[in-house]
Amino acid sequence: MPALHAQPSLIRSLLYFPSPFLSLSLRTLPLFHVTKLRCFNCSQSSVRTVTAMSLPNATSGDSSPDHVAGKWFSVPELRLRDHRFTVPLDYSVGLKASSKISIFAREVVSVGKEEQPLPYLLYLQGGPGFEAPRPTEPSGWIRKACEEFRVILMDQRGTGLSTPLTASSMSQLKSEVDLADYLKHFRADNIVNDAEFIRVRLVPDAGPWTILGQSFGGFCAVTYPQDIEVVREVVNYLSKSEGGGVQLPSGGFLTPKGLQILGLTGLGSSAGFERLHYMFERAWDPIIVPGASKEISYYFLDAFDKWSSFDTNPLYALLHESIYCQGDSSRWAAQRIRAENEGKFDAVRAAKEGRPVFFTGEMIFPWMFDEIHALRKFKGAAHILAEKKDWPPLYDITALNNNKVPVAAAVYYEDMFVNFKLVMETAAQIAGIRLWITNEFMHSGLRDAGSQVFDHLMGMLDGKKPLF
Repeated sequence: MPALHAQPSLIRSLLYFPSPFLSLSLRTLPLFHVTKLRCFNCSQSSVRTVTAMSLPNATSGDSSPDHVAGKWFSVPELRLRDHRFTVPLDYSVGLKASSKISIFAREVVSVGKEEQPLPYLLYLQGGPGFEAPRPTEPSGWIRKACEEFRVILMDQRGTGLSTPLTASSMSQLKSEVDLADYLKHFRADNIVNDAEFIRVRLVPDAGPWTILGQSFGGFCAVTYPQDIEVVREVVNYLSKSEGGGVQLPSGGFLTPKGLQILGLTGLGSSAGFERLHYMFERAWDPIIVPGASKEISYYFLDAFDKWSSFDTNPLYALLHESIYCQGDSSRWAAQRIRAENEGKFDAVRAAKEGRPVFFTGEMIFPWMFDEIHALRKFKGAAHILAEKKDWPPLYDITALNNNKVPVAAAVYYEDMFVNFKLVMETAAQIAGIRLWITNEFMHSGLRDAGSQVFDHLMGMLDGKKPLF
């Protein structure tokens, strides 16, 4: 969503309520305790003032039997903290009588503002059926909001980590009648109840907050150490499944060693760690029917498929090692090195022994042409290329040693995919090369901060930047 100040034409109404109480057009809705309402795609006629529902109060950020607050963690320029609330499925029968579901909310502040007494802003995502944003960096409206507010990103019930209702989790309900009866509790009235439940437990002295709603969210208004254990749980689940893995939506097959290749797309880039975290936090379907077995979620399996671009870019896998060969074959170099270090990279063994499961980096393995559906038809060609020996020379070392062409190169000191020592050995062969060695960026520096990297390199070539 664009920043609030940048696209005023998108705002149908920007409303301010001096009164702390407001409700929606549905008379049954409990009311938010707010100071301001910012609503996208809603109308003024949908707002009335009434009395707020009464719920018990708690102090800011404290854990209680129905509220568990996590530890602060970081993404670039932001600090985040996860909150999980146990709320009634059906508020109409009372807090104690109803069965319970879990509601997830993520608290976001600018770095250094964790303990500052900031006002609260609740964001309600559009939809219905979509979770709140997963910040990987300060951008858009979140950057602007964090200048002034403590932002709360709530996954509305049934989405994200709030007892998510997915194709796989809803299969626990065995009849259409049971499913419809369950789904009736996931409309705006109960989403508002959840928000009010959170407010009185999160905001100091159950004070007021500001609400920002997008589309359906406007209608409603009128997460790293723990990942180590989650990865181990997924590895154990896969290894104990029939055939040592599970079927993917694409037709592929996910095994523990296949899981490890998430490092190829999930690590090495500026926001990769955060994206990987958000993927694993939704690894499991919720248990919505007592006694149902723990199952890996369709969301997670679909996300795994989508992180791979082999269906549209198979050349990456086919030529990944061959592009470096000169006068000899690769013979699946990455696989040979992994075999020499299998004690470190055996995911099943690591999970059983309680060790962290290591991911692999920018590497292609022969078994990927069996497990990844899009690559299966290229298996034969891949093996032929891996055994091909008569590759012609790629580089003229003598020419590089006598180079006269101006060359500037960015060297990312903490690049996970390119070894720093190898880079420096290669650079030493190129006469006159100008190196910019930095730890500001990872392998995706040009993609993540293109203008900055481009300007620096061009400045080095034309003498406007220092050569260090």
